[in-house]
Amino acid sequence: MAFEEYDKYEQSELVQKWLRENGVSIIVGIAIGLVGIFGWQQWRKHQAGNEAEASQLYQQVQIAQASGKTDAAAQLTDQLMKDYAKSPFAVFAVSDRAKQQVEAKQLDKAEASLEWAESHATEPALKSLTQLRKAQVEMASDNGKAALATLDKIPADSYQGLAQELRGDVLVKLGRPDEARKAYQAAMSALGEEAPQRGALQMKIDNLAVAGKQGA
Repeated sequence: MAFEEYDKYEQSELVQKWLRENGVSIIVGIAIGLVGIFGWQQWRKHQAGNEAEASQLYQQVQIAQASGKTDAAAQLTDQLMKDYAKSPFAVFAVSDRAKQQVEAKQLDKAEASLEWAESHATEPALKSLTQLRKAQVEMASDNGKAALATLDKIPADSYQGLAQELRGDVLVKLGRPDEARKAYQAAMSALGEEAPQRGALQMKIDNLAVAGKQGA
C-alpha cells in the first residue's frame, strides 16, 4: 500500500474512531442546540401572547374605571395580579388602584398596593416610578422616615428632579429645612431649563428662605 493510500486509510480510521467515541455527544449537542433555539422561539411566542392578553385585560380595566364600574375594574385587576403578575400591565393596573385608594383616603390600602407594584415591577424605570408614588403615599400618611427610605432606593439617574423635590417636601414636613433646601436645589439642577415645575420649585426654595429669616 502506497504511503498516500495509507495516510488516507489511517485518516479514515481516525475519523471513524473519533466519531464512534464522540458521535453520540455531537448528536446530542446538536439536538440540544435545536431544542434550545426552538424552545427560545416558543418562549418568546408565549411571552408575546401573554403580554397581548395582559394588555387587553388592562384596557378592560381602564374602560371599566371610566364607566364607573369599580367592581368590574377590581376583578380585572385581581385577574392581572393572579395570572400576569410579571407583566408591566399588572403593575399599571395596581398603580391605578392605588391612585383611587388615595383619592378615597384609603392610604394604608394604597401603600399595600404600591408595595405589590414595586415588588413586581421588573423594568427599572417603572420600578422607580412606583417607588416615587409609594413615597408620596408614605408622606401623606405622616411616615416621613419611610418615605425617605423609599426615595433612597431610586437610582441616581432615574427621575431625580421629581425624587429630589419630593425629598425636599418630606424634609420640610419633618422640620429639617436646611436639608430640604439642598434637596430642592438638587432637584433644580436635575431639571431642564424648560421644565414646567421649575417655577413651583423656586417658590419652595424662596419660602424656605423667608421662613429662615423670620425664624432668625
